Amino acid sequence: MKLIIAMIQPHKLPDVKKALFEADVHKMTVTNALGCGQQRGFSETYRGVITEVNLLKKVRLEIAVNEEFVEPTIKAIIRGAKTGNIGDGKIFVTTLDECIRIRTGEKGLKAIG
Repeated sequence: MKLIIAMIQPHKLPDVKKALFEADVHKMTVTNALGCGQQRGFSETYRGVITEVNLLKKVRLEIAVNEEFVEPTIKAIIRGAKTGNIGDGKIFVTTLDECIRIRTGEKGLKAIG
């Protein structure tokens, strides 16, 4: 079992969801997030005051998958999120020690589904 965490640009979320659905991955958690990476933010002027914006809007996807879905999930996220520009995001893959479905009490591979 693996937990895949992806940080992507907000406007790419529909494309990533479409790619994930095509890869038969339907279960995910989506959270709005703020962060900065290689982009380092930008400057903007509002009413004559220059403001440094170094925390940019991102979307965080969390997807728990069984081993056979790891590569298809990663490829789908890349296919949906990639623009070729700085700020496309990152994907983190971690080992998931345990998963328990609250409703039924199922554990492990069966709980992920």
